[in-house]
Amino acid sequence: MIMNLPKLTHPAEALILAKVPPAVIERARQVRLMIFDVDGVLTDGRLWYSEHGELMKGFHALDGHGLRLMRESGVDVALMTGREGPIVARRAAELGIPLVFQGVRDKGQAISRLAQEQGLELSEVGYMGDDIIDMAALQRVGFAASVPNAPAYVSQIVHWVSSRPGGSGAVRDCCDVILAAQGRLGGFLASGTARLSGAIQ
Repeated sequence: MIMNLPKLTHPAEALILAKVPPAVIERARQVRLMIFDVDGVLTDGRLWYSEHGELMKGFHALDGHGLRLMRESGVDVALMTGREGPIVARRAAELGIPLVFQGVRDKGQAISRLAQEQGLELSEVGYMGDDIIDMAALQRVGFAASVPNAPAYVSQIVHWVSSRPGGSGAVRDCCDVILAAQGRLGGFLASGTARLSGAIQ
């Protein structure tokens, strides 16, 4: 089957997609909503507690910029996590992400419901996760992604695995693949500046 891949508008798009199989590029092209797990994907999975018991997490600026590029290009972004707390809500607010779902135990069902609410087919939805709780979601969406430090039984069911660990640019890596596959990344690179409002990270 010959796939009708988009015309790449910038050499960086070809560079990003050089090692991505054509079938995966085609899946990434269809994504209209990309959902990301938090712990182990947007963070390195470690939970830091202060002496007063306050939970702390670290986020990577590259990931934040990638999420903003996605939203600016017209691809919707959502965060979905099994844990609950104000840190994720604050990070999402900083990045202008309105779709935030916390305390979700059945992510497969939640994603199916969200796709329906957004008027999307599951083939137009992507998800990036790294653990058992993510597997039902990963098996339902059109584009499933993970990180190299995920358990093997998770990484073997996805379509694409980032070369970067969770919390260290894996989300940006994923965003770049989707944007390059859709021929949307070149516009940001050619202009020399991101057309983003507010802080970019």
